[in-house]
Amino acid sequence: MSRQRGSGTSTRLERGVGLEAPERPTDGRQMSSPQPQPRPRRSRKGFRGRRARRREARLRRRTIFGRHPVLTVLGAVVLGLTPVWVSLATALTNPGLGSSAGARLAEWARENGGASIVNWAENTWYSHHQPAVGGAPAKGAIPAAPSTKGTGTSPSGHLVAHLAAPAPIQPFAKPAIAGEGVWHAAGRKVDGLTSVYEAFMRPDPVHTSLVVGVAWMDTKLLRATLYSGSTIPGGGPYPDTAPILPAAAKSVVAAFNAGFLMGNANGGYYTNGHVEIPLRKGAASVVVYRNGNVTVADWGRDATMTPNVVAVRQNLDLLVDGGKPVGGLNANDTIQWGYTLGNQVYVWRSGVGVTADAALVYVGGPGLNITTLADLLVRAGAVRAMELDINTDWVNLATYNPSTATGAASAANGTDLLPGMVGTPARYFESWWSRDFFTMSARSGG
Repeated sequence: MSRQRGSGTSTRLERGVGLEAPERPTDGRQMSSPQPQPRPRRSRKGFRGRRARRREARLRRRTIFGRHPVLTVLGAVVLGLTPVWVSLATALTNPGLGSSAGARLAEWARENGGASIVNWAENTWYSHHQPAVGGAPAKGAIPAAPSTKGTGTSPSGHLVAHLAAPAPIQPFAKPAIAGEGVWHAAGRKVDGLTSVYEAFMRPDPVHTSLVVGVAWMDTKLLRATLYSGSTIPGGGPYPDTAPILPAAAKSVVAAFNAGFLMGNANGGYYTNGHVEIPLRKGAASVVVYRNGNVTVADWGRDATMTPNVVAVRQNLDLLVDGGKPVGGLNANDTIQWGYTLGNQVYVWRSGVGVTADAALVYVGGPGLNITTLADLLVRAGAVRAMELDINTDWVNLATYNPSTATGAASAANGTDLLPGMVGTPARYFESWWSRDFFTMSARSGG
């Protein structure tokens, strides 16, 4: 059946529009298109009305959550995280976690699951802030005055058991600066003899504007003590802990930092007849004996547990063994030498070693990677050595020289190995110092 031209109405109805077709004009004029009608403007009154209705609906709800869902969720989150805020605030005001807010935040984050983020941030920072290449040290950084060596005889005239003074250290950088690698007496004398010598030198032939410090300690004149803290190894209380008490201060000659936080140390901790953290066979270990002797050892090979052992502090693996850096040592190794800074950049580092005649040597300073630290320890005479703590806040050795033989060591008569060390000689005499450290004290009491 054919459709008529004027059947627009039925066509639109078939399409579901439901509209009548407009009538065509009969006078021959062309029909104009319908003009679009303007959209009605939303009245301000209508908007306010809808908002008011929504508000009234919320107010009719019986619970606070129903009336204020967003604020309730935010409040619950803040309240639930209260232990976190308290912990963080406590950390940021604890000088034992560092000298700056940034250092304290980093230590808090490491201990609370953020170690990987801190490691990434520190690696990024130090990788873009490498030490200067070339140049000369600041004036006076390497003192030119020669050291004064002891004679082996005390003022009273009787022979005192002691080690021979060390030979000068051969510098890495050439030409050598006057006084570089020469030993200088430091700290109080023991029975009239020098028990600690210090030397200063550039760490390698490349970073010639930097200066590191080396300390040599006579273990026949000095006895070692490991002081433990609530942060390292944790727990306590301990009989030997900061602050150093007045009675002990009367014989203290030197004090220096220990190793990493135990979570990063890959080793154990033993003190006061108790295993705080299980000792690991093969770990680099500072071992202290009942008679005050001290050594650096591969645990299980060079030293084992006996009744004479009073303290063992482990940190990673030996860095120097047999008088030379361990095989395969790689500055970029981020596994064997710890994760704290990735060990792939130059930063403040410290290490301790034992010489063939049982002296203790300590190295600390800026611009060191793991290989240059090992090389310095070998140059200082170490036959076995290990890395201690790293980063500016934790690397510190101080010597004390009170005015009398049995005067108390204190911040007032203490001197840091390097003037750039952030930690002052006072930290070991403060109750808030919560990390472990070592003291070297006169065996005869001064």
